[in-house]
Amino acid sequence: MSARPPRSPTPVPFPATHQNIRHDSAPLHVAGTARYVDDMPEPPGLLHVALGQSAKAHARILSIDLSAVRAYPGVVAVVTSADIPGVNDVGPVVADDPIFAETLVEYVGQSLFAVAAETRIAARAAARLAKITYEELPAIITIADARAADSHVLPPKRVERGDPLGTLATAPYRLTGHLAMGGQDHFYLEGQISMAIPGEDGDMHILCSTQHPSEVQHLVARALGRPDNHVVVEVRRMGGGFGGKETQASLFAAAASLVADRTGRPAKLRLDRDDDMVMTGKRHDFEVAYDVGFDADGRILALDLTLESRCGMSTDLSGAINDRAVFHADNCYFLPNIRITSYRYKTHTVSNTAFRGFGGPQGMLAIEGVVDDIAHHLGRDPLAVRRANLYGGPGRDLTPYGMKVEDFIADSLLDRLESSSAYQARRTAIAAFNAASPVLKRGIACTPVKFGISFTTSFLNQAGALIQVYTDGSVLLNHGGTEMGQGLYTKVAQVVADVFGIGLDRVRITATRTDKVPNTSATAASAGADLNGMASFNAARTIRDRLSTFIAGRWGVEPSALSFAHGKVTAGEHAIRFDDLVRQAYLARISLSATGFYATPKIDVDKETLIGRPFYYFAYGAAVSEVVIDTLTGETKLLAVDILHDCGSSLNPVLDRGQVEGAYVQGMGWLILEELVFDAAGRLCTHAPSTYKIPGCGDIPDHFKVDLVTQPNREETIHRSKAVGEPPFMLAISAYHAIKAAVAAAGGSGPVTLDAPATPERVLMAVRARQSGTGV
Repeated sequence: MSARPPRSPTPVPFPATHQNIRHDSAPLHVAGTARYVDDMPEPPGLLHVALGQSAKAHARILSIDLSAVRAYPGVVAVVTSADIPGVNDVGPVVADDPIFAETLVEYVGQSLFAVAAETRIAARAAARLAKITYEELPAIITIADARAADSHVLPPKRVERGDPLGTLATAPYRLTGHLAMGGQDHFYLEGQISMAIPGEDGDMHILCSTQHPSEVQHLVARALGRPDNHVVVEVRRMGGGFGGKETQASLFAAAASLVADRTGRPAKLRLDRDDDMVMTGKRHDFEVAYDVGFDADGRILALDLTLESRCGMSTDLSGAINDRAVFHADNCYFLPNIRITSYRYKTHTVSNTAFRGFGGPQGMLAIEGVVDDIAHHLGRDPLAVRRANLYGGPGRDLTPYGMKVEDFIADSLLDRLESSSAYQARRTAIAAFNAASPVLKRGIACTPVKFGISFTTSFLNQAGALIQVYTDGSVLLNHGGTEMGQGLYTKVAQVVADVFGIGLDRVRITATRTDKVPNTSATAASAGADLNGMASFNAARTIRDRLSTFIAGRWGVEPSALSFAHGKVTAGEHAIRFDDLVRQAYLARISLSATGFYATPKIDVDKETLIGRPFYYFAYGAAVSEVVIDTLTGETKLLAVDILHDCGSSLNPVLDRGQVEGAYVQGMGWLILEELVFDAAGRLCTHAPSTYKIPGCGDIPDHFKVDLVTQPNREETIHRSKAVGEPPFMLAISAYHAIKAAVAAAGGSGPVTLDAPATPERVLMAVRARQSGTGV
């Protein structure tokens, strides 16, 4: 069979930015020809790698007998900690995350050794033959266990303003409450995978599904005992990431690389779904306790808020994640007297890690729970109480961490959405329905979102890019961002095409590689387009300025008089095709290659006190969700969703709309459906689709309306756009509170006690508590 001819690019007219342009991989996805790591042709001599895993949550390793593993047919090599030439660690921040456990295991599933075989089946079968003798130690599994044992992976942090305790004592109304919220598995379609290909003189080329190629490069080089310049990490696309591939791809890349280095043969490690769920971290589960004082309108006068998170056995990114939970514990509300205390607990479970929102959803759910409980305590519409607490003008514009809120638009978004969704009329109709329906109860809720954009670890707010212009006028684009389905590559290509005034079809997107753009930040914090778009813009502008100086000199005009548009460069009566200009510039020995760099301005926060400006700007949104519950079974159905979301001047509205829709559904999964269950021995019981329920097509309501706000960002972001990856995730908080409203309609009075996820069992227990008058 002959090879398929190259696909001709579909012409895209100028300008490309702010246009509805399809994802660059969309045709490949539909045709099934988009290549992921496991689709790449396997090099000759490829070995398949599997990992031996701990069966205990906390134990000393007394002995390991790997003789049966080595003797299994097809096994070529076994690698343990003793075989690591460099450092046995892949901790991204703190060196507390060994590649292979040595004398101590601290969670079920922890990697002990790697086995390489001629087939994947042989490697997996051999890995199960290890004979390990343990001395079991007491295991800390839950937040309650860690609290009792005073077990911390990092010291607690506290942010305080005003006189919260004194004001609580004198407040007209006072309320205390507690909320537990579960974790969440990333459940990306493409699991963790790396293929390591050894080169000459100790070089290693790694094809990896990771959001952070540079971090994988650095950690693998450290494990191999070599400089970073010996390791190249390449990522063309991921089949989903959601934060789960920000740090945790490094373990699997390191294991594959160690095998490849030792054997001199390519090595691939691909986890199946069960192992992936057992061995990788989740969204941090939290417990929240509050003591709030407020007035008759529900306006918060003082709040003492405690946030406790289960971090797992190592630090991973728990510091920054819990910091962001603190930063978002205000959401859209001015809190004049506030104390927020954050506990970061060490447990003998897999290390929890980044997940879309990065602690923000947990902090935001906490304050929304407080506001909702105040409303139910007073018997008021929760939306009215939310409005009473919104940020405002001078005197009501400072966050608990000292950042002034200068771009607040949540109030106007709520106004628009309340009107466009007919919220008040629906609320009246729902009350009438509930009065006449003894079993089915409906609920509706409207909640806002204010989400800070920037890495809270300040030095990560930087990006680089490399652009090459060839003599035929085609452009090759490379930057440090990674594509995980969100459309980053397409957006950045749009930006570059418009700098040169050419069609998007003339810009070729290439895989992210650490040998093209070094020292990149993770594609995370919703900052991918902000950072890489601006870095690529700067690189393209450098080349355009060279071209401008060259042709302006020939024409005798000022460079500022030139216009790059529609594939041509013009100035008055002068005109030249972009392709012809590039050829002439090459002949005149003008450089047609440039790097670009961008660092986010205005970021300044004290990482110890958390006081300062951690964010460049805020993205806003609001959602109205309507649900119905069955009070006999606890079953919940989402009936309708109306969303208004702020994307600034969207670079690509159709891609942004897809991000808003997907984020809401994923957030709804976290709050309603997805339940992680660990048993008392620390084993994850929900490690497959058979026991872990993610949203499906049937969970999406027929009425799902998304409108984008087109107001330009007041900060100088790329084309005044705003980030969109994470902020809409928290719009799903409205669905959770709609369920609470439906439970409240089942009887009783006062706040509703309902932990998340609001599974049918929890909803049923909440209904029975209301109807029995216990309230708990």
